[in-house]
Amino acid sequence: MEETKQLAPRWINGIEPVKELLAANGTQILEIECREQPERLRELIRAYASDAVICSELKKLKELASRKGPVLFIGMGGSFCSSISGSVMLQSHGKPSFSLDAGEWLNYSTSVWDDAALSVLSTTSGESAELVELFKRGGERALSLICNNPASTCWNLAENKLPILAGPEYGNATKTYTNSTAASIILASEILGRPWLEDAERVVESFASDLDRVFAMRGELESFCRGAANTEIVGRGAAWGGAVMSALCIREMSGHRAAPHTGAGFKHGPNLDVDGTHVSIIFALGHVAELGVKLAQECNRRGGKVVLVSTEQRDATERLFPVRIGEVPEPWEGITSLLVPQALTLGMIERTGCRLPPRFQYGVMEQ
Repeated sequence: MEETKQLAPRWINGIEPVKELLAANGTQILEIECREQPERLRELIRAYASDAVICSELKKLKELASRKGPVLFIGMGGSFCSSISGSVMLQSHGKPSFSLDAGEWLNYSTSVWDDAALSVLSTTSGESAELVELFKRGGERALSLICNNPASTCWNLAENKLPILAGPEYGNATKTYTNSTAASIILASEILGRPWLEDAERVVESFASDLDRVFAMRGELESFCRGAANTEIVGRGAAWGGAVMSALCIREMSGHRAAPHTGAGFKHGPNLDVDGTHVSIIFALGHVAELGVKLAQECNRRGGKVVLVSTEQRDATERLFPVRIGEVPEPWEGITSLLVPQALTLGMIERTGCRLPPRFQYGVMEQ
């Protein structure tokens, strides 16, 4: 008889998990990985400020981005969301930049790829089929990679690369989103020649202090949102990236229907059908915070409930659940905005069960 060949396990990040993690369920994994975020973020900030290889890579990417043309951030899912803070920062300071879906770019847009000064491809696993194919088609174009897996196909294909340094992640994107977002902001800051370390250190301390307080109210958040037909998550600028990631987190982990919107997109569209069956999570952050507050008031007038995330202390009502988080420099709210939806998701799956089991190995990656 021929011996059956067994393929070696394709562990996430090439690292076999400890037995305690292998025995954990999806709810436990989500809380563990959410609570790891501040320390993983600290580690990335230290490395990007002091590691000679990373600093050299940032300098090289700054030179590439100085050429004529936009900086493109290309990714999918959480990797797409995490890039929005970087492109928003570049746009806000005069450098054309866009965050793009990798599948759409691959199938419809590569004919204009040569117009870009630099393309930053982002993939947590480094194995996503669309990103692998883009690297294969990249040719002599200026490409860079933001990736969490140094044993991956994309890492091996990329000449220029920045590590996410989040460690293996087995549930929904939490610490990989946080660290990818930070990497995008730091890269944008380096391209612009703007200092970033003091802001980053302030952000991680605010993020760490808010996490325990916000997660302690997850039961109240879940109770307030319970029974909603669907949940709309609304953000502007960098916080729109947080809104997209928040909707992914809620849907993947709980199965509850959640959808992200920009502030203007929501006001001139879904806002028209808001009623008592709706819950909106609105990020009123940054220099456009008052637009978020105004939108929350309009939702309440239509009978909808609102979880309002802002840096101000506000009074709760029957239809308004205000959550205060620390104020951070723009565009770092792309990270801090996610805390409230993460806490809500944990509260939901603690009550109803987790729909997404932990993933300890990579599956088949295909388009």
